[in-house]
Amino acid sequence: MNSDSGAIGNVPVLELKSLCKSFDGLQAVRDVTLQIMPGDRKAIIGPNGAGKTTLFNVITGIYPATSGQVVLFGQDVTGWPSHRRTALGMARTFQVTSLFPKLTVLDNVLLAIEGLRRSKFVMWRFLSSYKEVYEKAYSLLEQAGFLDRKDLEVRNLSHGEQRQLEIVLGLASDPKILLLDEPAAGLSSGESTEMTAFLMKLDPRLAILLIEHDMDVVFDVASQISVLHFGEVLESGTPQQIHSSAKVQEIYLGTD
Repeated sequence: MNSDSGAIGNVPVLELKSLCKSFDGLQAVRDVTLQIMPGDRKAIIGPNGAGKTTLFNVITGIYPATSGQVVLFGQDVTGWPSHRRTALGMARTFQVTSLFPKLTVLDNVLLAIEGLRRSKFVMWRFLSSYKEVYEKAYSLLEQAGFLDRKDLEVRNLSHGEQRQLEIVLGLASDPKILLLDEPAAGLSSGESTEMTAFLMKLDPRLAILLIEHDMDVVFDVASQISVLHFGEVLESGTPQQIHSSAKVQEIYLGTD
């Protein structure tokens, strides 16, 4: 699938090559190799302590890799800091919410857009000079189905809506790949269903790599799943293959 990012044809959006991360001799991530193309929807599952969040932290540059490579749009970014990876087209959400609860939905989106720009927001400047920023904020909210809630204070949204809004903020940097760290964490079953529907209507050109414990979300959203166990990929396959794998059921699905 072609993308307008410059990642055309057969160039992966993200490629992990024998990626390893150790802490004081303990291998948290072991020899992980993964390839994500434009528009891919992939998930990483595994029991607590399997190394999923550590892997995300190495991919996004929060932790340095011990060995191996992180390649973004064909460029080796293994030694790059997080902000340079973001500028190239990677975005990530976190398990812990980072919204401003007393500000409106629109204000949260405006701040996310402005935070990425070289010129910072000046409160007393005429709003007309921020026409482009407002247009982008309205566009993001419209695409996400949040325009009707733009003037609500974030604290008045449901927990599920707040989690969805965090993903909208992640889209402010126009990423070509979005890393989602447990977007359904703490959601009720109804809110998880809404989150699934929300994720499935995101731009089909956007690549998504997802960590998630909610198997309903994983099996509905992802077309490929990798199972992480003690830091290494135990098995990869389609949702059907993973669901019917005796190995996977033994270490994860049957005990979660």
